[in-house]
Amino acid sequence: MFIPTTLEEVKKKKWDYLDIILISGDTYIDHYSNGASLIGHYLINKGFKVGIIAQPDINSDIDIKRLGEPGLFWGVTAGSVDSMISNYTAAKKRRNDDDLTPGTLNNRRPDRATIVYCNLIRRYFKNTVPLVIGGVEASLRRIAHYDYWNNEIRRSILFDSRADILIYGMAEKSILEFSEGLKSKKDYKDIKGLCYISDSKKDDFTELPDFEKVKNDKNEFIKMFDIFYKNNEPITACGLYQRHNDKYLVHNPPSTYLTENELDDIYNLDYERNVHPFYLSQGRVKAVDTVQFSVTTHRGCYGECNFCSIALHQGRQIVSRTQSSIVKEVESVVSHPDFKGSITISAPTANMYKNDCEIKIKKGACRNKRCLYPEICRKLNIDHDFHLNLLKKLKTLKGIKNVFVTSGLRYDLILHDEKNREKYMQDILNYHTSGQLKIAPEHVDKNILDLMGKSDADTLRDFLKLFKKINNNQKKKKYLTYYFIAAHPGCNIREMQNLKNFIVKNLKIIPEQVQIFTPGPSTY
Repeated sequence: MFIPTTLEEVKKKKWDYLDIILISGDTYIDHYSNGASLIGHYLINKGFKVGIIAQPDINSDIDIKRLGEPGLFWGVTAGSVDSMISNYTAAKKRRNDDDLTPGTLNNRRPDRATIVYCNLIRRYFKNTVPLVIGGVEASLRRIAHYDYWNNEIRRSILFDSRADILIYGMAEKSILEFSEGLKSKKDYKDIKGLCYISDSKKDDFTELPDFEKVKNDKNEFIKMFDIFYKNNEPITACGLYQRHNDKYLVHNPPSTYLTENELDDIYNLDYERNVHPFYLSQGRVKAVDTVQFSVTTHRGCYGECNFCSIALHQGRQIVSRTQSSIVKEVESVVSHPDFKGSITISAPTANMYKNDCEIKIKKGACRNKRCLYPEICRKLNIDHDFHLNLLKKLKTLKGIKNVFVTSGLRYDLILHDEKNREKYMQDILNYHTSGQLKIAPEHVDKNILDLMGKSDADTLRDFLKLFKKINNNQKKKKYLTYYFIAAHPGCNIREMQNLKNFIVKNLKIIPEQVQIFTPGPSTY
């Protein structure tokens, strides 16, 4: 079921009006990898009338007025990626292509899209219903933050966007409670996972160093971010506030994680797994090739790599779907008219499925200790049986020819699982790798790996031995694809030379692609 994006579709549903209109910087692909699509389907399932306007023209009222004015609120997101990262390379050159835009030409997503879309709404709808911002861009810019593209500390995006509410993280519980609160005219300002601007501070919340201090003093910025980072666990976090001139940003504690059943319900909603016809008529959308028959198994990541924001946005706890829910989705995919027999299984880190620490689940993540760095915590339950059994089950389903694991694997976790590591790698290489297996060493120099929060080069060497052994035994030509980062903070030419020497000597390749470090907002 497509979510309406034109008035004709609204009328076909016999809706007289819309409760909520979602504005997105991505084109509208009806798949749960598209945040606006997921939230839209979720709210419709809960009884709300929702429409989507994707990539509205910011120079006219044609798109933004297309569905009229919502009865409850506008929901605004820049899309699945921060708009500045989407629009510019690490060298600050504008990207020519955008896989999430019809025709792939990067001409539809404005810089700082959240701010621009909110201003667009304000321009044409005076004294309108509340503006609610969310998604990755808003979530990771919710407090004072470093902006690489301006090379300055910017205030919370709530102030620059002039939005009324910011909902951070994965947001389903928060946005449902907010929607129900608005509908019943209840006060919504105590909802978890929500930020707003206030004339006064909240005395029972923890104070962050104010905007002027963190803008002018790096040590104050570090202090602020440390407090902020340690207050993102639903079980242990407290509320925060931060003064911005004569106003206060009030940052409620995070919402609780979804339960396994709640996650199942969201991913088993009725997605069309295609681009909405209104946008498909404007040109091919390249991103659909990647996500159309991709199946997500879980959320979250306890890796906490210092260059990554997944743990901050999705959480440090793994919330996995049940095997029956995933099987149900795959069985529905088989009947899709475009399906040719191959599905991809993905998640932030594929082999964290059903693996986590029972202490963390009950008491929250440790405040001064990480799960995988500097070594893997002995309390962590690492058992690849769950992932193996899931893949085995999917492989046997009628209509399925291939089940490929396309998201990266943590090879340190594979090595740590002595019981399953050989069996796991045998199955992955034999059945679930199309030709290249992705791993992410990122670097090999110890100083840089320490700064990244990654395992040492010896772990990579041990994994290479395991890979070569199994690959040779199977007599199949499977290859490793490596993610490496250049120009990470602390990394100079000497460390890059060390990396090059290691690659030539141990990997016997010359990389064609290396990611230049991009300091996204709110990465550690």
